[in-house]
Formats: sequence, structure tokens, C-alpha cells
Amino acid sequence: MAASEYDRALQRLRHNHVRLTPQRKTILRYLISHHTHPTVEMTYNDLKDQVDNISLATIYNTLKVLVDYHIVIELKTGDGSSHYDYFGHPHYHVVCDNCGKITDVFDKKFSDFSQQLEQITRDQTGYLVTESNVEVHGICPDCQYKLGLKK
Repeated sequence: MAASEYDRALQRLRHNHVRLTPQRKTILRYLISHHTHPTVEMTYNDLKDQVDNISLATIYNTLKVLVDYHIVIELKTGDGSSHYDYFGHPHYHVVCDNCGKITDVFDKKFSDFSQQLEQITRDQTGYLVTESNVEVHGICPDCQYKLGLKK
């Protein structure tokens, strides 16, 4: 994990007068270092033996704060579960329609594309765009192999 990512996120929270408990710091550090797009339950299971006084409620509340300050994004999958992703660098996601796996896609052009998409949206609808998340859906390489679509 890049210390600068963690420090930058903490600075943003401090600037907004968010209380930085040890549990919040640990959850933030966990999300920055795990690109697995964990659910609340996955996060809890990974941290419960490492952190004192952590509960599902603490994780839910912390994730809500991190989402509210645009440090983390919530990804809702087709099965109704929510996954969370640290959003320090602009990227988009590709989601497997078969197994639900979520993969980050980083591209230098994405930031420009995202800004253009938001501008087009404002121009055509008059919406004040507050955020945008791009998802591409398909079948991951593992599932392609399992389904006999790829040899």
C-alpha cells in the first residue's frame, strides 16, 4: 500500500472533521491494500481477529462515511450484494455476469472519458452530476473456460 494514498485519504477526512478512530483507520488501510472489492462481511471476517472492538455495525458505518466523502465507492452487483472499492485512482470495473467477480481496469484515457461522459450528461439532461461509476459486464476468462467458451 502506498503510504501517500493512505495519508491523502486521512487528510481528506481530517479536512472534513471526520473522527479518525483506530477502527476507521484500519478499515481504510484494508480497503486501500485489498483490490478484491470486499463486502462488509468479507471485511469483517478478515479484520475481526486483528482489531479490537470491531463489529459489522462499525464496518457498515465506516464504509458509509468513506462513501459519503468519495474515498470509497459502493458497487452493487446483480445478486444484490454491495462491494466496496478504494477509489484513489480513477478506474472502471468489469463484472463477470457468471460468477460476479469484479476487476479494476486502469487506463490513462479513463479520466478524460469520465469527464466527457459527465459533461454530456449535464448538457443533455441538466443534471448536476455528483459522481459517476462505469461498469462493463461480460464473462471472465475463468468462466469462459469453465463454460467451454474458451479453450
